[in-house]
Amino acid sequence: MKKKEHVIVGISGGVDSAVAACMLIEQGYRVTGLHIKVLDHSDDNLSLEESSLIISDRREYRFPVFSFNLSGSFRRDIIAYFQQDYVAGRTPNPCMVCNKLIKWKGLLKGAEILQAHRIATGHYARIDFKNGRYRLLKGTDRQKDQSYFLWMLGSEELSKTILPLGTLTKPEVRELARSFGVRWAEKKESQEICFVPDNDYRKFLQSSLPELSEKLKGGEILDSEGKVIGRHAGYPFYTIGQRKGLGISSPEPLYVRSLDAEKNRLHVGSKVMLECRKLIAGQVNWIGIDCPKTPMRASARIRYRDTEESCCIVSGPENRAEVVFDKPKQSVTPGQAVVFFREDEVIGGGIIEEALAEPPLDSHQASSGKGTVKL
Repeated sequence: MKKKEHVIVGISGGVDSAVAACMLIEQGYRVTGLHIKVLDHSDDNLSLEESSLIISDRREYRFPVFSFNLSGSFRRDIIAYFQQDYVAGRTPNPCMVCNKLIKWKGLLKGAEILQAHRIATGHYARIDFKNGRYRLLKGTDRQKDQSYFLWMLGSEELSKTILPLGTLTKPEVRELARSFGVRWAEKKESQEICFVPDNDYRKFLQSSLPELSEKLKGGEILDSEGKVIGRHAGYPFYTIGQRKGLGISSPEPLYVRSLDAEKNRLHVGSKVMLECRKLIAGQVNWIGIDCPKTPMRASARIRYRDTEESCCIVSGPENRAEVVFDKPKQSVTPGQAVVFFREDEVIGGGIIEEALAEPPLDSHQASSGKGTVKL
């Protein structure tokens, strides 16, 4: 490493980004902080190219910090996507899209303006370079590992990124924060969506999309035989696998199986009916490997805290893929991400478009990757 190499560190106001910056300073880098504003609507109509860096009066840091107002881009690329997915009957994950389109894009633009060599964030994940390719790896702290949320990044972003916290645990980071004199070392982490007040997305959708008032008033709930057994309070307010809050009585527990946005209906069924082994993913991005031309064995997760399950992946046209799990997965949810792993390495991911029923694989099919249907 060249001494005093200039690095732009994304500053969120939390413990992780502050420690990441302090670690880089100790390692000999010249650090500049960049705080990306996403909820300051004073420059709401500006694009990323039109936005300008402003020196920030952040005296709690021992390095210069600039602010970058990307509220307009955030509204168009993240909030609008969030709204549209719920209206379409999907369950979005705005954080992973924000990482790609706002955080990394904004940090790289800031690095270009400030003539910095690389960028850094406080994410718990690792990057390495092997066989001529940049690879994304899980963080050492499995409880904090955030590699699931970074599957959209490509080699261009990874080649310019440093992740100082990738080999640390959260307790170690807090201890470093105390040693660095970070006053907010004990600050609790927020689990809420940053643009949804009080994490009440029902109220947010109602207030931000008044034109949907008719659909949000409710519609029919149908059982597995197509019989109307109740009324829902607006399909965007439910998600696959939900049991509570349905307002229906039944001899057995019933769960949301699917959302029909076009007909404004909820379909419910027993818990076993939530299980499926096959899904179709779109917007697939491969990391550190070429798009596989033949069925490929890997493991995958369908949500952040999910358990990885062995699967066979068949790549298809238009950045789509079919994923067949060895064992059934429960509550496969359109709009969420399916992320592919090979041991510690993240090799890709995509957005779940559809969950499909599929008979179990026999042992030969599971090991060979056969028994799948190409897209």
